[in-house]
Amino acid sequence: MAQFELLLPKMGESVAEATIIKWLKNPGDQISEDEAVIEIATDKVDSEVPSPVSGRLISRMAEVDDVVQVNSVIALIETEDMTASSEDTFVSRTEPVSEPLKEEIPPGLEQLNNKSSHTPVPESRSGARFYSPLVRNIAAAEGLSMDELDNIKGSGAEGRVTKQDVLDHIQNKHLAAVPAARQQVQQADPLTQRSYPVNARPAESQLKQEPSHSPQQHVLSAGDEIIEMDRMRRLISEHMVMSKNVSVHVTSFVEADVTNLVKWRDKIKGPFEKREGEKITFTPVFVQAVTKAIKDFPMINISVNGNQIIKKRDINIGMAAALPNGNLIVPVIKNADQLNLIGLTKSVNDLAKRARANKLQPDEVKDGTFTLTNIGPFGNIMGTPMINQPQVAILAIGTIQKKPAVIETEYGDVIAIRHKMYLSMSYDHRVVDGALGGMFLKRVADYLEGWDINHEL
Repeated sequence: MAQFELLLPKMGESVAEATIIKWLKNPGDQISEDEAVIEIATDKVDSEVPSPVSGRLISRMAEVDDVVQVNSVIALIETEDMTASSEDTFVSRTEPVSEPLKEEIPPGLEQLNNKSSHTPVPESRSGARFYSPLVRNIAAAEGLSMDELDNIKGSGAEGRVTKQDVLDHIQNKHLAAVPAARQQVQQADPLTQRSYPVNARPAESQLKQEPSHSPQQHVLSAGDEIIEMDRMRRLISEHMVMSKNVSVHVTSFVEADVTNLVKWRDKIKGPFEKREGEKITFTPVFVQAVTKAIKDFPMINISVNGNQIIKKRDINIGMAAALPNGNLIVPVIKNADQLNLIGLTKSVNDLAKRARANKLQPDEVKDGTFTLTNIGPFGNIMGTPMINQPQVAILAIGTIQKKPAVIETEYGDVIAIRHKMYLSMSYDHRVVDGALGGMFLKRVADYLEGWDINHEL
């Protein structure tokens, strides 16, 4: 008999750790090859980890809610003696590793780290406890010394310092520094003639004295219910706050007459579904219009790294999808400009269906270069969407409504009932000026308005 070490697999270039959600097997249970052993959650998707071998589960090396690094042992499985081919396939912990695993920074966080690129990253001392590269990068960005890092009490496995531990320490440090900052630098408030410290948070005493100015002060009334954020909601919250802090958000709006598009879809949706076995919505058309506009204005398809603008070669369109539990996920259509309308329809339907069933793979929610969010199904006419970092623009599609409109004809102006909708695009004003943002948005509208009512699929 032999023991096989089940490792947490690599789940995409930007995924370095995962949280244990649920064990599907208990010690002593028999496991078949490719049978799921454990459910895990990353900052992108939830998924199952199958066993590559058959055998009996001996022990579990992590518990529910533990955060485990990629390539860490999560279970021991007793098997028959493995063949040479299987030993070549799976890495054992007893074998030397050629080079240490590099934990990558989640998308969008590099913008924050670049602000303190001059600060060296604290190096772990010999014999000291382990700090992940993400923790050390945050410490470097905030100017924390190794001595200060060593004094932080860790809440992770075996006392490991997590990202949240460092952020909590930084917050407490800022609160403690407020009284000194108030004595040194103050800025008068012209409305209330009160003085507030520059670049400092209110002290705890001030929070108690002025509850109306404190977002942290909450008064509970009878019947109020406290609901803890789930893991995905916490991640979404952190990502949105980070996006607001990183990018200078500007939103432009344009109204599009999509009467021809509506009439075309009404005409072909029945035959298309009968022929392809797929329902056709407006979303694939929106995606196609965006890809065409990106080719016309490629400087929308970029990201920012400090003072560098990274112009993306691929056009990967993310489409925000609401999940049944109210959370949000953004599956990505890779190389969307290379798909025809039928291919886009199949991709949109497949990703949306598997997103609702929680069946997306980690690689299917990464590497997006532009995001599209359809708020029309909720009856919304327009919005100001938040940029999905590290992208620089996101387009919101409003509901299609019938409206009276003035139509110019060769016989004069007439009033007619038309199908109209608003397009709302938020973009990063650091690198996308109003002219570029406005022209791109208008070009998307032009493609939708110019839709050929006789277009064939």
